[in-house]
Amino acid sequence: LALKELHGIFQWLVESIFGSLDGIIVGWNLRCLQGRTNPNEYSVALDFLDPSGPMMKLVYKLQAEEYRYDFPVSYLPGPVKASIQEQVLPECSLYHNKVQFPSSGGLGLNLALNPFEYYMFYFAISLITQKNSPVTHHVSPSNSAYFILVDTYLKCFLPTEGSVLPPPSSNPGGAIPSPTPRSPAVPFSSYGMHHTSLLKRHIAHQPSVNADPASQEIWRSETLLQIFVEMWLHHYSLEMYQKMQSPHVKLEVLHYRLSISSKHHGSPAQSSYQALHAYQESFKPTEEHVLVVRLLVKHLHAFSNSLKPEPLSPSAHSHTASPLEEFKRVVIPRFVQEKLYIFLQHCFGHWPLDASFRAVLEMWLSYLQPWRYAPEKPPQSTEPLPRSVPEKWASFIQENLLMYTKLFVGFLNRALRTDLVSPKNALMVFRVAKVFAQPNLAEMILKGEQLFLEPELVIPHRQHRLFMSPTLGGSFLSSRSPAVTDASFKVKSHVYSLEGQDFQYKQMFGTEVRNLVLKLAQLICQAQQTAKSISDHSAETMASQSFFSWFRFTPSEVNGSYTGNDLDEIGQDSIKKTDEYLEKALEYLCQIFKLSEAQLTQMMLKCGTAQDENGKKQLPDCIASENGLILTPLGRYQIINGLRRFELQYQGDAELQPIRSYENAALVRALFRLSSVLNQRFADQMEMLCSRDDFVGRLCRYHLTNPQLVQKIRYSPVVRDRTSQNWRPRISLRFLASYRTLISLLMIYFLASWFYVGPVGCTFIILIGYFLYAVIMTFFFEGWKPHEH
Repeated sequence: LALKELHGIFQWLVESIFGSLDGIIVGWNLRCLQGRTNPNEYSVALDFLDPSGPMMKLVYKLQAEEYRYDFPVSYLPGPVKASIQEQVLPECSLYHNKVQFPSSGGLGLNLALNPFEYYMFYFAISLITQKNSPVTHHVSPSNSAYFILVDTYLKCFLPTEGSVLPPPSSNPGGAIPSPTPRSPAVPFSSYGMHHTSLLKRHIAHQPSVNADPASQEIWRSETLLQIFVEMWLHHYSLEMYQKMQSPHVKLEVLHYRLSISSKHHGSPAQSSYQALHAYQESFKPTEEHVLVVRLLVKHLHAFSNSLKPEPLSPSAHSHTASPLEEFKRVVIPRFVQEKLYIFLQHCFGHWPLDASFRAVLEMWLSYLQPWRYAPEKPPQSTEPLPRSVPEKWASFIQENLLMYTKLFVGFLNRALRTDLVSPKNALMVFRVAKVFAQPNLAEMILKGEQLFLEPELVIPHRQHRLFMSPTLGGSFLSSRSPAVTDASFKVKSHVYSLEGQDFQYKQMFGTEVRNLVLKLAQLICQAQQTAKSISDHSAETMASQSFFSWFRFTPSEVNGSYTGNDLDEIGQDSIKKTDEYLEKALEYLCQIFKLSEAQLTQMMLKCGTAQDENGKKQLPDCIASENGLILTPLGRYQIINGLRRFELQYQGDAELQPIRSYENAALVRALFRLSSVLNQRFADQMEMLCSRDDFVGRLCRYHLTNPQLVQKIRYSPVVRDRTSQNWRPRISLRFLASYRTLISLLMIYFLASWFYVGPVGCTFIILIGYFLYAVIMTFFFEGWKPHEH
């Protein structure tokens, strides 16, 4: 096809692959396309979209002619969209000189993107906008075509070895031009007025036709990374968005909004409310989204660690360092650190308290351990000792202090609200404790905190410059940027740029956080005891199985109480894993925070896992009131996490309780009608007999009255009036509908037939035997109720 025809179908082709932004066109659904289920479509899609495949060749061919394609601003992430719509340009250079009014006079703003940007915008945003189509098989995100393509693009445009492969050129001896600066079509108040891209230093004054290959290399790498970061990590509330801006820009925006509101609305409050509503968005990242971000983090660590060692002569470095090498040096602090920190904070604060948080946790731990992706291999040793963190990573830890300390506190708060008896939750606590217990890591974090807490002995105006975010006021490569040589200034700059000058830092090794760790250690001890009791209970249940279990009822069903736990289903192997994870996690926490054996012993005594006089666990923490027991916050926590529970038993009329699985429904109903007729007809006579003080009265009370269940069991917190009902004397024949009773009677009649005893004689013997048994029981246990079991 001719180039003009290709230009005409390019937008349609991109939408056909990745789907339309409004969701009407589904596209190839790369996120659900897997080689195991659709091998042909999978291989065709990967070959077609490969960096050297037909689609990218088309992109480069259109790039050579400097075509532009409109991308609607309304589909950008919420904060960016609201900012551009208010004519305030975000700091990211990706949006500079690209915002245009629609040419046809339609509504809304558009970004004028070159083919490479347009393709990558659609590719990146499809992870957020496209919904998973219903599938009949399990989809593993890490094996999908989309995940593989992300990994392929990262390896191609952010290579750890060598340089970026040059794009294929349709002109022999020519090069694909990098984007040329364009004059803005709309006047904007820019957040990044003084910001310069890494690319600008190399190509700002070069003709686009004869662009330097080095600038081509850095342009595609920087563009790809900016698009991925903006689409996947740029989602947060207005408060967070404004926190990332410099003070003078906040003032500009405030003046701008007030002027707009006074001109058009006349009500500043209404405009502010509308602006707040426009910036805020409901952002709920999926597990697949988090896995893709983790892939990006891991690759960026490997990319940054592939930086060549600096030469001894500083002058040699300034003249010989390539753009790609300089890009490796600043890729994490310049492009990722700030937005990933806010993304993780959002996930820590809003992610459900379930096992799916493991994806977020592993992404966080991957960022915290750049040494895992360093090219050098650890020395081989015969003993599997934990590898010590090298001293060269101290600067990374100090410049990412909040990633280690504040997010660790956020994880502690989550762990204190989760059920640690669950193996998956126990594994997450173990993983975090194991990472932070690496030799030398805790000492480095402590050193970073000490540097931050050092008194500020600097000139005020210099301090203001140093504490500004590295993304504000210029590029990392700018020769005019103030060189921060003091490690203390670097740590302060990191903390204040992310949290603001008025941030109250909470020390990870301070008293408050140490108390949280002690609470977590106590919960770990409780969870270990709970897991042990569940294991013992499961073993006892298996050992107590009898012949009657063949008839589908167990002792717990017979007496109408529930003594099980949802965790009974996890099995002995899972309980053993839980105990191992918690034991190692407790050991690691003791190493990190220097907890002594005496403190652990004291915690064990306070765990509240002691057994009561009946060998059963204590009740949840309650306080007595006029209406019965009321759960305290501690009691609610104990119930939610399975640490303690009430023994549930039916407390209403025994005749009206639901029909059980071990009862015959027809017999229950028939015997209930018969009992009701007898009770109605002989009610006065039974009450008179039970009121007698002699032996006959005691015998009748034994057969015809209910005991006061309040004196026998401990109740859940219910209204007292319901638990203190005193039923009148009555006959109850429901026990005859139990399969156990019926089978027992049949066995007795069967055995009696061996001794030539007929049914009538056997019935008479049973009645005589039961009468003698009842007389004996009346003498010793007047309050004991027969037929209860």
